[in-house]
Amino acid sequence: MSRIEGLLQAYAQFVAQPWPETLAGAEKVWFAVYEPSQERRLLLRIAEFEAATKKAGHGWKRLDIADLFAQWMAGHRYREAYFEDPEAMELALGDFAQSVVSHVREALTAPDADVNTVVAVSGVGSLFGLARASDIIERSKSAIRGRLLVFFPGKYEDARYRLLDARDGWNYLAVPITAKNED
Repeated sequence: MSRIEGLLQAYAQFVAQPWPETLAGAEKVWFAVYEPSQERRLLLRIAEFEAATKKAGHGWKRLDIADLFAQWMAGHRYREAYFEDPEAMELALGDFAQSVVSHVREALTAPDADVNTVVAVSGVGSLFGLARASDIIERSKSAIRGRLLVFFPGKYEDARYRLLDARDGWNYLAVPITAKNED
């Protein structure tokens, strides 16, 4: 069985469990953790995660944030200056992070994202070096009505998450879903 198949099976079992109603926002976040090298395989199987969610009686809404930086940069009035001097962009990255938060919060509060809906965010690896995934989630958690599923290319070890296996991890209350079902 492939790692993505194992992750899909673990997710299908997890999403079918009863959803407690009294959780705080941070406790409504699920991280589907997989090896970064498996990104393409995972993306090819997103529809199966959706099917498992619907089979369990829940709604599904997907947000792919992979292209958000390109869209944000294309619309930025100083983009040419940033291409000439990328280090000058450092101060503007806070605006980019806020833009990502706005997109995530918009998906979480959309009319079709109720208390019975999984809002699935893919493309999180595209944030690396530009914005911190932990910050985006922290600033979005109060808008979660159902569940926020983050497809997370990285590692979960010792109750710490590491995006793309590169940074020191952060401890977060999110529920890890792994192919090994180590949660």
